[in-house]
Amino acid sequence: MFSRNAFKAFRQATQNASKRFSTQTNGPVKASTYNALMAASAATAIGSGASLYYLNKNAAHANMEADGLHPADHPFPQKTLFGTFDHASIRRGFLVFKEVCSACHSLDLVHWRNLVNVAYTEEEVRDMAAEYQYMDGPNDVGEMFERPGKLTDPIPRPYPNEEAARAANAGAYPPDLSLITKARHGGVDYIYSLLTGYCDPPAGVDIREGLNYNPYFPGGAIGMAQNIFDGVVEFDDGTPNTASQITKDVVTFLNWTAEPELDERKKIGVKALLMFSTLTLLALWIKRNRWQTIKTRKVAFNSPKNWEKK
Repeated sequence: MFSRNAFKAFRQATQNASKRFSTQTNGPVKASTYNALMAASAATAIGSGASLYYLNKNAAHANMEADGLHPADHPFPQKTLFGTFDHASIRRGFLVFKEVCSACHSLDLVHWRNLVNVAYTEEEVRDMAAEYQYMDGPNDVGEMFERPGKLTDPIPRPYPNEEAARAANAGAYPPDLSLITKARHGGVDYIYSLLTGYCDPPAGVDIREGLNYNPYFPGGAIGMAQNIFDGVVEFDDGTPNTASQITKDVVTFLNWTAEPELDERKKIGVKALLMFSTLTLLALWIKRNRWQTIKTRKVAFNSPKNWEKK
């Protein structure tokens, strides 16, 4: 409705302009001139709107360094409408997290059982959990004790509390990565660009000692050093362990930790689309073939022969 009214208003304004133009030229405007005028007006309006949209989405301002460089769009399969996770990539990504990221970052919302039938079998997850010791208790004599990990245990944290984490990282607090792809603008594109975007600071930019330059991080100075390089992790399935592949896998894993229901949600969405499209076609068929005779029926009243006498 709004677009129809806007088009009518635009057409009326164009006609008024053409009338004023014809009055000034002391003669009627030809159809070709009128069409050319409308086409030029429409092209100007569309071009102006597109330019305003582009400038609004890609506005250059003096505070761009404080906001961080906007990440590029990367072709992660789960970002498409019907795309799902690459579970082999999730398996490799967890290996990267365990060997590289878990030294500083935690996954408080992920338990060992969540990995079963997603990236590992139940036996593999049990063996991995048993490699860690968890504090449990109290026992029969009221004392706490350590035991091997179980499927119901969470992924172990690298530090017991925030203060210990800050003390070990020069005052910086490594965030929990359970929901990091949903907690940062740009999602997986931002995390991928951040992990692969370390570089030397440009001329005129001074970075305090202990910090590193990354144009994608707001302010440019980040406390986390670059930890992903070629060959930093060996994959057991033979996948090339380049820095870009390692980053892609760990970002896919972190996207799964933030949205573990994505595959099931899209599966249900496809079923819903099929069901509702079938019901829509059925409703259209019923509308046309069953109600058509009722909606087009003519109702006539035949008065009795002695109607006027009565």
